[in-house]
Amino acid sequence: MARRAENPDVGWPARPDTSLALNRMGTFDWDLDSGRMYLDPTALEVLDLRPDEYDGTPDGLRSRFAPGEEARLDTRVAQAIKDGRSHYGAYVRSRRRDGSPSWTHIQGHILRDPSGRSYRVIGILRDAAHDPDEPGAAGEEIEGRRRMTGVVERTTAILAHARTVNDVTDILKDPQALGHLGAVSVMLGVVDGGRIHLVAEGQLGSYVPEIEYTRIDAQLPMSEAVRTMQSVYLVSREEFQQRYPDLWPYIEPLSVRSGVYLPLIAQGRPIGTLGLLYTRDGAFTAEERNLLMALGSGVAQSLQRAILFEQEHDLAEGLQRAMLPRRIPDVPGARIAVRYRSARMGRDIGGDWYDVIPLGEGRVGVMIGDVEGHDTDAAAVMGQLRIVMRAYIVEGHTPGTAMARASAFLRDLETERFATCTYAELDLTTGMLRMVRAGHLDPVVRRGDGSVHRIQVAGGLPLGLPPREQTGTGSGYPVTSLELHPGDTLLLCTDGLIDRPGAADQESGMRELMAAVHSGPIDVEELADVLCDLVGDSGGGDDMAMLVLRRRGTPTARGGGPLEQRLEPGDTKAPALARHLIRAAVAAWGARHRADEIELAADELMTNALVHTDGGGHVSMRLTAQGRIRIEVEDSSSALPRRREAGDWAVSGRGLMLVDRLADEWGVEPRGGGKCVWCEFALAAPEDAG
Repeated sequence: MARRAENPDVGWPARPDTSLALNRMGTFDWDLDSGRMYLDPTALEVLDLRPDEYDGTPDGLRSRFAPGEEARLDTRVAQAIKDGRSHYGAYVRSRRRDGSPSWTHIQGHILRDPSGRSYRVIGILRDAAHDPDEPGAAGEEIEGRRRMTGVVERTTAILAHARTVNDVTDILKDPQALGHLGAVSVMLGVVDGGRIHLVAEGQLGSYVPEIEYTRIDAQLPMSEAVRTMQSVYLVSREEFQQRYPDLWPYIEPLSVRSGVYLPLIAQGRPIGTLGLLYTRDGAFTAEERNLLMALGSGVAQSLQRAILFEQEHDLAEGLQRAMLPRRIPDVPGARIAVRYRSARMGRDIGGDWYDVIPLGEGRVGVMIGDVEGHDTDAAAVMGQLRIVMRAYIVEGHTPGTAMARASAFLRDLETERFATCTYAELDLTTGMLRMVRAGHLDPVVRRGDGSVHRIQVAGGLPLGLPPREQTGTGSGYPVTSLELHPGDTLLLCTDGLIDRPGAADQESGMRELMAAVHSGPIDVEELADVLCDLVGDSGGGDDMAMLVLRRRGTPTARGGGPLEQRLEPGDTKAPALARHLIRAAVAAWGARHRADEIELAADELMTNALVHTDGGGHVSMRLTAQGRIRIEVEDSSSALPRRREAGDWAVSGRGLMLVDRLADEWGVEPRGGGKCVWCEFALAAPEDAG
């Protein structure tokens, strides 16, 4: 038997390091905590690195890996660590010092401490250029197909969650996504009329402002892909220069050597184009072209969804703006701030609303409400309900009556929607606050001393629901009264402000809200911003409306608060008592010189209410913000009084003539089922008064 010749430099049996070196296998040791990585001489030789060129860290290998391969390898290692595996392996495309391509196989063993934490990787690194069935000589096509298939799957899965065009572009611009694609730059163009708008580009820096907008008929690859609805493949720099001379000045300074422009087609029409640029030379295989077409199809579907979503969002947002008040009026004696925040689901629209209604003479009405649902129908119903509620209030109906009529209106719409609402009417001169609630959250009041209270407002059913059986004459929406002192703050909001994901009820959110109101700033605009930030990104499932009103610190009128007196039919003492109280209040307010005029005018208004109506009336007197004494007499008759000339022997007809002569101003206002006749007297004494 012939004896085989042996290399005299290799002993028998060969040492492990000799076997590794002869087969171009090196070793590495990677300390995950410090980031240090040791490569033995053979590993450096496989990567064609000199010892003085390597800095002892993973970043030192970057120059020897093809673009995108480092990101792919990092993902492979991270996934192995996350899955708790002890080994991983990967083929990566590498390049030698002269730029020629090669393949390297890396295999690592992960060491973990007793707690399971990964702290070190020990492995081998070998030249795989001559592997027969793996990447290298014959396996490049297999690895490329695996990589590109993974790209399509991952990108499609990520894009499925994109809701806006910005979401799509952010995904495509992500450097890690570029690494998976094997591209050094990605560009997304969206068809906008007769032009293509370049809305995204990748890491290579190929974005040029001059080509942000291009015409579809331009001699550019993006335009050609849109016009022909066919992919444009460019396999060399020469082809870039010859086919697209207008683009060449932008490509020439870059390291780009090939590229593809994919038409993005949805429902048979082009909506954009996707451009990918590479630093490699050579044609695209049939397999790569098929996978790129699949990628383009996935991007097209996501882009179409995003465009449609943004169109619906713009429509919904415009409808929402049209349904809410265009501006909040200035109200003397109060500071008011409002906020609306759309839901982060559906069409980003809902049925929450707010409104501020100046009622004259230092009075203001504020409301907050919520129609169920998050769609355009909810917004449309909200707009109708807000307007009709405002109309009932301006018409003069009491808070309870206005709420009952709004509920009947919503039932008549037959939308199968219900709504909750809180309405508050505030006299800024006296601080008297009257509130009515229809299935809504209780309001919150912060007093001037900083204490915060949840006001228990007697409530009725949500608007739109069938009313309960009424035993009396009430509206079904009782009114709760309290006093809002100067410096006090009233907060009305919808449940979107206190709902918290995962919470069993709203109490935790309400407690959090009240704590924020307690510690929040005094200024209503700043406080509203703080409360909006309180929701943050944790809300999102519901829209939110909020109204914050702070009564400004004006002193109480001289002589105390307002005078109020009920006038019952047949009660002869009530007018006399009212006259006595009026004269005393006039004197206390420093208008003794007009006491006779004021008492006489008030007596005429009270007499009209008792003589010409069946249900009696209600007389009140207060000092207005303009420094006038105002007397109001309300009754249940909708018939308006009229001034008439009385004959010499007539026993009536002179009342309103007297009021017109005595008062500085007078008038009539509708009040729901009745009316209010009022007159005003200036406090200032005549110049000749001594």
